[in-house]
Amino acid sequence: MLSSRIYLLRMALLVSTIIASPALGESPFYDSECPLSASSEMAQPWEVATRALPRSPLQPIAGTFPPMRIAKPLSAAEQRALQPQDLFKECEACPEMVVVPAGEFTMGAPETEKASDADERPRRRVAFANRLAVGRFAITFAEWDACVAEGGCKGYRPSDRGWGRGHQPVINLWWEDARAYVRWISERTDRPYRLLSEAEREYVTRAGTTTPFWWGDSISTEQANYDGGFKYGCGRKGVYRQRTVRVDSFAPNPWGLYQVHGNVYEWVEDCWNPNYEGAPSDGSAWLTGDCARRVMRGGSWQFAPWHLRSAARGAVATAADFRIVGMRIARPLQ
Repeated sequence: MLSSRIYLLRMALLVSTIIASPALGESPFYDSECPLSASSEMAQPWEVATRALPRSPLQPIAGTFPPMRIAKPLSAAEQRALQPQDLFKECEACPEMVVVPAGEFTMGAPETEKASDADERPRRRVAFANRLAVGRFAITFAEWDACVAEGGCKGYRPSDRGWGRGHQPVINLWWEDARAYVRWISERTDRPYRLLSEAEREYVTRAGTTTPFWWGDSISTEQANYDGGFKYGCGRKGVYRQRTVRVDSFAPNPWGLYQVHGNVYEWVEDCWNPNYEGAPSDGSAWLTGDCARRVMRGGSWQFAPWHLRSAARGAVATAADFRIVGMRIARPLQ
């Protein structure tokens, strides 16, 4: 078991610029009233080595999602015909996009949610008047490298830390790097791609649910990639993989998005604000406040499970070399 002191030291070295809540330590967010069992203990290394990592195919499971649309820019008529959970990509090198519905939701966490913080409140209703297409996966190294190969992304080739490229999520991105990718794909397709707003990111993470994670109140390392040395809710300890996993690992949420919890943090467009007082209610990005820092969402493989909650927020300086951050993109639809 990792001691609180070791964990705090490791996280301080990794994230000296991050704003994240609450204080780290020996899982203060495990419910003591939960039943204890042998499965609540940390998985042993030999068990981890033999356990298969859940993986779903990169193409839709038959009967689950509609077939992928042809890889070319959508016409106005094709955009209008799209339905929720339809999939498309607008060039061979482009990310797969999934359509999410218009609607509204309650953003933020109630005070009763374990590990929630004042920066996740006040809770408020946010309405989205239009449908949106969102990256089915976080941007991969293969997609990033295609941008570089075509002269985009400032020619920057981020390190994969020896974990491989391909379908691994791209990491080591500054906020301006993420913006450079968005510019490239918008020019490549002549379509309006961008980063998600913070409200959009929580909306598509929840996918109509209201619990800390889209599947419920607890979490295990069979559902997401994080530091499994810590528990949350009635969850159990599990694997600490100490690295990213492929973007198609684990099950997608009800709207067809993969890994909205864990694996890599993702940049969003918003400037950092310490709470939601005065935040937009239409789902747009909040572009006032501390714009030297931008919001990131989702948690990462190096973080404890409470940082993966749907409402959890973090921020980091836009010029920081923050190695655990990647990105996911959005595409407004008519």
